[in-house]
Amino acid sequence: MSRLLIIAAVLALSSAANAQEATECRTETPVLPAELAGWNTQGTATAAADAKALKSATLALGTRVDAALKPTREIRYLARPEKPGGSVSYGGMFSFNADTDGIYRVALGSAAWIDVLKGRTAVTSSDHGHGPACSGIRKMVDFPLKAGRYTLQIAANGESTVGVMVARLP
Repeated sequence: MSRLLIIAAVLALSSAANAQEATECRTETPVLPAELAGWNTQGTATAAADAKALKSATLALGTRVDAALKPTREIRYLARPEKPGGSVSYGGMFSFNADTDGIYRVALGSAAWIDVLKGRTAVTSSDHGHGPACSGIRKMVDFPLKAGRYTLQIAANGESTVGVMVARLP
């Protein structure tokens, strides 16, 4: 079999698998674990581009918002993201309160870079993964947090909006 035929066969199988997954996602509602149930709610929020605007960009725990992000060139992050994104990417910041000590999960509808900060210091994540199939959750990152106020920084997103939620794990 020629190399071109093999490549064509692989592409055909890949397309068929993607079409099947898309069909399954249209016909099945994913069952989300209790800590992610708020992903099915839809609010809106606008990301802050600097520390001053952060006061009005607060996320409620356990509720997903469709976040309007800013062009990267307009953002003055509290701490430089490890992957800040290029001139055509989007990002922003939100504040949230951890009510009690525990593990908090950030769920995103994209593969954007995220940092959780205490003050201007990044908190080291403890786990990461993908969301349940067909849920719209592309990325999940867990952080061990003490009770207090934190900043979620989103960077290097390819679109001007993204679904985002912060939830405490049981």
